Amino acid sequence: MSKYGEYILMTDSTCDLPADFAKKCNLEVMPLAFLMQEKVYNHYLDCREMSLKTFYSNLKNGIMSQTTQISYNSYLEFFEPFLKEGKDILYICFTSGLSGTFNTSRIAKRDLLEKYPDRSITILDSKCASVGQGLLMYYVANKFKNDKPDLEELAKYTEDLKMHVCHWFIVEDIEHLKRGGRISSFTATFAKALQIRPIISLDNDGKLINVGKVRGANNIYDALIKKMQRDGFDYKNQTVIVGHADNIEGAKELRKRVKPMVKDALIFDIGPIIGTHVGCGMLALAFTGERNLQM
Repeated sequence: MSKYGEYILMTDSTCDLPADFAKKCNLEVMPLAFLMQEKVYNHYLDCREMSLKTFYSNLKNGIMSQTTQISYNSYLEFFEPFLKEGKDILYICFTSGLSGTFNTSRIAKRDLLEKYPDRSITILDSKCASVGQGLLMYYVANKFKNDKPDLEELAKYTEDLKMHVCHWFIVEDIEHLKRGGRISSFTATFAKALQIRPIISLDNDGKLINVGKVRGANNIYDALIKKMQRDGFDYKNQTVIVGHADNIEGAKELRKRVKPMVKDALIFDIGPIIGTHVGCGMLALAFTGERNLQM
């Protein structure tokens, strides 16, 4: 059985956690990649290859972004050094509902364990994305750091928690949803004319789903907070996450409104992997509760 100090906790950069938090908790983060102007950029939490300011500025100027699949070799290169050190791995990855990372990582695991039969690699599908994955990893990484559980205990904790992470996103730039096939061209045109913003969540398969719509700036904040009040577990004692895609003023306003209701509210930036699909201006609220896709 693995003991604290003998295994590595990993996730990938779609978690959108602050880099200093990951470092403080000894959380290893696999960079995911995106393609912009025919060049592939690895997205690390510290944004070393492209800043978020540059990324969102490019989107505003009509420069398109595409996400790319992590390669099998990337997983080999990321996992193997830790196995060589005699450490096991607990890897909590980006939802399989939006990416092939889960399946690719399992193929790499199979081949690496043939080479390192005395080691173990546990791979969990988070069924979460962006600030939802960030909230999951916030709790998991804090438990890893503070409680020093063995690998099996932390894996069970993660599995018990992950389906209770609630994601709610309100999208301002619906062109990216149209391009990704999330809404039709007709719906996008209609929504733009009426200044309607889609409300997006993740279903139990970890897939983005268009749940409803909201109209008017004030109603954006109310809609997100009402979801937390309806579905959140004892939200007065929760740390929740406010996420934003190049919309810091909106995030501050949402945090100001939600903070008196909860234990704490943290603001996280939405990185380029999810930013590619939702564009600029998105606001998000992640909390723990019952995943309820009803409006």
